[in-house]
Amino acid sequence: MSRLMLALLVAAGVGVAGCAAQTNAPSTSSTAMAPITKEAYDQRIKKADAHYKADKDACASRSGNAKDICLADAKGRENVAKADAEVALVNTPKAREDARVARAEANFNVGKEKCDDLSGNAKEVCVKEANAQLTKAKADAKVDRVAADTRQDSSMKQAEARHEATDAKRDADYKLAIEKCNSLSGPVKDACISDAKTYYGK
Repeated sequence: MSRLMLALLVAAGVGVAGCAAQTNAPSTSSTAMAPITKEAYDQRIKKADAHYKADKDACASRSGNAKDICLADAKGRENVAKADAEVALVNTPKAREDARVARAEANFNVGKEKCDDLSGNAKEVCVKEANAQLTKAKADAKVDRVAADTRQDSSMKQAEARHEATDAKRDADYKLAIEKCNSLSGPVKDACISDAKTYYGK
């Protein structure tokens, strides 16, 4: 591996680590994945509850706004973990949208608490920026969900159309075969019709 490639991979790793630290939770994949069992889902929910309790207890040693930020972060992590568990269970476009919204709201709540450390115009700008990021994240999540629903609906309609087309073609071929049999007579005609019915499942 060249030094340039190694440097690019290292830089990419640093970028990903930075994003993970910012969102405080694993990202939800929009690609199809094998669903988990209900038992595995329940375990994830219990784990999220346990982590929240531990994180919340850790916040007790803090005070003032630092405690508020800590509690908001703990609650956000719990909500994101539970939303991600739902995605892992059902993996529907709606579940993926909800997980993205949960992540955006978690970031918003922590960001808004951090704004309380500011005052005057700086605080107002901070709050407006947090609101704008939340609104954009929700809008993007909705657009992606609608697009996924549309693709899913389109795929179903295409499958139905293909099935109907196959049935129509098969029926037309059967009628053609029967018509050809009609040019025959006697046992040969009977055998031809019988063969056609068997072949086309009539």
